[in-house]
Amino acid sequence: MLYKTNTYTVESVTSGHPDKVCDQISDAILDACLEQDPYSRVAVETFGSHGLLVIGGEVTTRAKVNYEQIARDLYRDLGYTDYLKVIVHVAEQSSDIAQGVDTGGAGDQGIMYGYATDETPEYLPKGVVLVHNLTRGLEFLRRKSGVSWLRPDGKAQVTVFNDEVATILVSCQHAPDVSQEEIRETLINRLIQPLVGSISGLSILVNPTGSFVRGGFEADAGLTGRKIIVDTYGGLVPHGGGAFSGKDSTKVDRSAAYMARFVAKHMVASGLAKECLVSVAYAIGRAEPVMVEAINERGESILGKSDEIFDFRPQQIIERLGLRRPIFRKTASYGHFGKSGLPWEELISASAAAEKTFIVEDVAV
Repeated sequence: MLYKTNTYTVESVTSGHPDKVCDQISDAILDACLEQDPYSRVAVETFGSHGLLVIGGEVTTRAKVNYEQIARDLYRDLGYTDYLKVIVHVAEQSSDIAQGVDTGGAGDQGIMYGYATDETPEYLPKGVVLVHNLTRGLEFLRRKSGVSWLRPDGKAQVTVFNDEVATILVSCQHAPDVSQEEIRETLINRLIQPLVGSISGLSILVNPTGSFVRGGFEADAGLTGRKIIVDTYGGLVPHGGGAFSGKDSTKVDRSAAYMARFVAKHMVASGLAKECLVSVAYAIGRAEPVMVEAINERGESILGKSDEIFDFRPQQIIERLGLRRPIFRKTASYGHFGKSGLPWEELISASAAAEKTFIVEDVAV
């Protein structure tokens, strides 16, 4: 296995987690810019803490966007009702960066990774799939299944031991008048058992601190880009360190990571590997990557001629995957990979790949 162990732990957080609130605000602003101006340059960071929300960064666009209103609407939609003081401080993109991007070059240096495995239909490790389903399930119970004491904030963690799920941890924000016994019983019966089946021999931890009444920005600070492992592959394979949310696709932190996943998934789906790790690196302002590699589960290079089929130049990635569309808020919770309807998740035929053709349908957001 590329991640070299049968024992690992992975985590996920709900859309109401403070860091994910910030990711979603940043991506909602990106989408609003792209909706009016597909060539917008956006790098938006959001910080929230105890009644304060700060929106900063660099934006160059023809779009007219009310950053504060987007943030307030999204915050309420996530289920929060507390008041936020909002400060917006956004500048234009540096001309030093723009001069390299304008000619098709990468918006920054960096290393990006993409990964796929045949372990699950999502082409992700089963622990990663399960942990996102747990946090997504918390939101479903709160919004659509009548569990009125659930609140927006929450986390989950899954430990896999020798390829079997050994421990599940779920922490959920809740109303003050519900007992921990009711919380545990509800989550086991309506969330955990439906996902894993038998819980015999399974260690289950629910709200191990004993209470989780205060959540969101009332309890903790949040920041765009602070859940990069949750966003990707659970730390089971390398990560270059660059975050995704709030960045338009001239930033290769985002677009090249999507392309690397796209290539890795095709390598596995075509039978060239049971697992595939794709890595790519860039110099700021240059279009051609300084390195592209793909290895299988045995550590063997399987790049072959795929670098002729899959073009890693930033503008070619944007065109191939259709990344000038407002599709990004959908990515900002429960992981960027393994979801249907995202262009880097769509498999294409071998003949289409050989002809270097790729048509992306509109993504329903």
